[in-house]
Amino acid sequence: MIKRIHVNQHHIRHNLKNPDDQKPVLTVKTSKSNTKCDRVVIHGTSEVIYSPDKPLACGAKVWIETQADLEIFGEDRKDQA
Repeated sequence: MIKRIHVNQHHIRHNLKNPDDQKPVLTVKTSKSNTKCDRVVIHGTSEVIYSPDKPLACGAKVWIETQADLEIFGEDRKDQA
């Protein structure tokens, strides 16, 4: 399954202005889910893609794409994708 990881710039800006209300800045997207997190470990090959003419549906123009297993960390949880 293809997994796409991207950075949410809006959450970065929010976190700078609201240090007591931090939001996760990374999103891992698959065909089945969107997982917001603070850290992702990629166990395998990956590719960084810049596509200004065809951004993701969320608007991301740069993302990391992989089919490798991931460890996802954030908001006091650890999930596997």
